Amino acid sequence: MTYAVVAEGLVKHYGTVRALDQLDLAVPEGTVLGVLGPNGAGKTTAVRVLTTLLRPDAGRAEVAGIDVLADPARARDSLGVSGQYAAVDEHLTGFENLDMIGRLYHLGRRASRARARELLEQFDLSDAGDRPSKTYSGGMRRRLDLAGALVARPPVLFLDEPTTGLDPRSRGDMWDVITTLVEGGTSLLLTTQYLEEADRLADNIIVVDHGKVIAEGTADQLKAQVGGERLEVVIADQARLVEARVLLEDSRPGGVAEVDEHVRRITLPSDRGTAGLIEAVRRLDAAGIEVQDIGIRRPTLDDAFLSLTGHGASAERAGHQADDSRGGSRGGGTDSSGSGAGDPGTDGAGQRARGGHPEHQTDGRQRRAGEHVMARKEI
Repeated sequence: MTYAVVAEGLVKHYGTVRALDQLDLAVPEGTVLGVLGPNGAGKTTAVRVLTTLLRPDAGRAEVAGIDVLADPARARDSLGVSGQYAAVDEHLTGFENLDMIGRLYHLGRRASRARARELLEQFDLSDAGDRPSKTYSGGMRRRLDLAGALVARPPVLFLDEPTTGLDPRSRGDMWDVITTLVEGGTSLLLTTQYLEEADRLADNIIVVDHGKVIAEGTADQLKAQVGGERLEVVIADQARLVEARVLLEDSRPGGVAEVDEHVRRITLPSDRGTAGLIEAVRRLDAAGIEVQDIGIRRPTLDDAFLSLTGHGASAERAGHQADDSRGGSRGGGTDSSGSGAGDPGTDGAGQRARGGHPEHQTDGRQRRAGEHVMARKEI
């Protein structure tokens, strides 16, 4: 099997924080690897190492068969990156943004303009292509940012939480775009906190916590680690939750129910299928407890995540906040020399990384254009 991305034993410290702790991963060619983890788990640090923006303290990594530490310049020719925040110049039109990227890749004037128009059509942005990108919606800006990562037709693509902050419709549109790219042969590493996103897009999933891989498998394999089916019951009267829980636990000796008081929901393991559901309905009806909703469901990827990590996909940990709060731009930042790596909030020039929170970004067209050039030249 040929691998598009390989990482072995990656270690990275930010002061006393161990952001990566012997991290291993592999992405077979033409597949999608989903990287799940809470904020601060090390997802963005891993992406920055794999895309030559950060040098690890230990370990090795390859992209398209190229050692990213020994030959970062050649590795950059084979990869594209889209960070957590759309890295577009809002004062340029969509077409101008893409044309500028093509020029930085030395495609030439004619080829850059043709590629820009091609990508605008591919990402359903043709009608808005000649408008300043500051007039774009969030979903349109994310599509433009992803288009920018594809200008040079890289065989390997890194998407760091590409749908963060998008509404459900825009998120679905992005999923369709990503699916089309993979069908065209692109290999993809996708970090996300949306369990549904990984479930839909990823061929294989790794769960990262405290900088290390704690589980790996397909979505179904991870769900199977949680156990069998669940019986879920929502009752009308919150005052009778305890009584209902006892009745349901009695119907399944050894079963321990989980209670969500806010939505009046009781959940417990069930290995009897519809027979267990029918018995639960009879017991609750006999006790005069009104049921608003009841059903059997399989474990979700969210259940697996909670079981593996002990906290939800959106949990925060202050100790690792320096890692995933930055976002990371499509290019630029530190190179493989590691300069600036000691400060997780800055790039190699000591400036705030361009993919960070909007509050930290400098306003002004000249500064933004300069950052674009710096970023693209690093690629």
